[in-house]
Amino acid sequence: MNGLHILAEFHACRGDRDLMVDAGQLAAACRRACAGAGLMVVAEAFHQFPAAGATGALILAESHLAVHTWPELASVTFDLYVCNYSQDNRAAAETAYRLLVDEFMPARAVRRNVVRGEVDAKDPDTVGSEAVPASHP
Repeated sequence: MNGLHILAEFHACRGDRDLMVDAGQLAAACRRACAGAGLMVVAEAFHQFPAAGATGALILAESHLAVHTWPELASVTFDLYVCNYSQDNRAAAETAYRLLVDEFMPARAVRRNVVRGEVDAKDPDTVGSEAVPASHP
């Protein structure tokens, strides 16, 4: 399950406004980013809010990409998790992220990386971990 989980916010986006106000255009941009990174989409769901933004998710063979738009703020948030038991797909996550930057053209991006699945990793963002009993109520 080694993987990279990218949590990102794009602000003051200068890309095509239709990406933020049209769920179909948003879905197409997300599919392009995943295809360009070599990720395989296995399912998707997108929703258009009336007179507002859109939200959606791509389920990937390698995990998922979730996206939410706020056109009134020219902002977008992303949750991109790419993992694989047998290989390191972090480069694919980076490529998909870069392609999303190219689509939305944010003036400012806020990004947080969470490295997942590395049992002995010394991640400065880790708050803590605990053992969980095999059966719990």
